[in-house]
Amino acid sequence: MDSTHSSGRPARFYAWLSIVASLVIITLKTLAYLVTGSVGLLSDAVESIANVVAAGVALWALTLASQPPDAVHAFGHSKAEYFSSALEGVLILVAAGGIAVAAGGRLFHPQPIESVGLGLVLSIVSSGINATVAWILLQASRRLRSITLRADAYHLLTDVWTSIGVILGIVVVKLTGWLVLDPLIALGVAANIVWTGIKLLRETGSSLLDAALPTDMQETILLILDEYKRQGIQFHALRTRVAGSRGFVSFHVLVPGQWTVQQGHNLCESIELALLKALPGIYVMTHLEPLEDPASWQDEQLDRVIDPDSSGKG
Repeated sequence: MDSTHSSGRPARFYAWLSIVASLVIITLKTLAYLVTGSVGLLSDAVESIANVVAAGVALWALTLASQPPDAVHAFGHSKAEYFSSALEGVLILVAAGGIAVAAGGRLFHPQPIESVGLGLVLSIVSSGINATVAWILLQASRRLRSITLRADAYHLLTDVWTSIGVILGIVVVKLTGWLVLDPLIALGVAANIVWTGIKLLRETGSSLLDAALPTDMQETILLILDEYKRQGIQFHALRTRVAGSRGFVSFHVLVPGQWTVQQGHNLCESIELALLKALPGIYVMTHLEPLEDPASWQDEQLDRVIDPDSSGKG
């Protein structure tokens, strides 16, 4: 089943929304380029092609990530989301290269911009659609903890700012007559797109290396465990990791050795339920150990908690 929430739509709904919106946007931007001949608007349209492809891959990745664990993938398929974010980063870089090539030719052979009014209207409408869809995807990514939707949202937001830059550039060209500004703006757009692509690839690489949960989530875990520490319970070997929309938490629970198995089991159940209530959707794994056994303390060095002053980004 899709990652979802009782009061919201599944992740794949937003992938379909992104696909439809991207197709509409690329049509509007292409028309804007055709009526104006602006290479800046062409650069904007080329980037939107990457949006369409990325949205399609996102749909595939979310579909695969939603599949339940099986004998081969015991922890589920949630890392499939990183295929989407990695490909999106690569596509962004490819689009930047195409824009740079097109702008380079116009830099030495500037051409006048035609039908500015209609072209700008089309571009402004497409930017409005982009901004609206990006906002929706960003809200959904937070609710569903989906890196795929978050990457798509940030990509669309970058597209919005790119479009604003292109629009302002065209206005300046029309007012001043400096035709060389059009390809220069396109090159600036390409540079901005390259930076976005690199950031996406870096985030994807970090996540594939089992990055820890964000700092705020780790702080929530520590606050809950502190409540049990006041009861004489000890914890160590705390480790967390993120895999797509899923979060994993594991730690050792140290209790008096004379406790019965049932007592220890009840305590672990209570702790796990408290964590799940505070952080819905995470997977909690506990290991029970006797406080008095020296061997129980030999794995204290396994604690892996992000410094609260760090950024907390996985």
